Amino acid sequence: MKYLILVYGNPENWEHPMFLRNPEFLALPEEERAELTRQAEDLHKEITESGELLVGAALADPVTATTFRGSGGLPVATDGPYLEAKEQLAGYFVVDCESPERAAEIASRFPDARLAAVEVRPIMDMSGQEM
Repeated sequence: MKYLILVYGNPENWEHPMFLRNPEFLALPEEERAELTRQAEDLHKEITESGELLVGAALADPVTATTFRGSGGLPVATDGPYLEAKEQLAGYFVVDCESPERAAEIASRFPDARLAAVEVRPIMDMSGQEM
């Protein structure tokens, strides 16, 4: 089954990987920062070698976004994200896992899950069934 892992971060620190610019990460002792970085690298290697990682991408700063919303039956464009928020979608990964538990385990191992937010959701096919 395929899952979408969404990584959120604060646009004030917009540079990837996000966790490396997070003030909470930067406040950690150097040894802990090195360990979290190693864990992130190990996770990426693990899910790449296992074939679970299908794709991943970092997103540009939210100020470069255009949001379309319906107004009077017509789409209206606004610059940037629609709502002011402390955390914005920073990037995503698509994984193909045997179970929701495995997808959750992968998502929870991203350093961003300790410092900001990481969401995992099943991907549906066009009929509404999970892939």
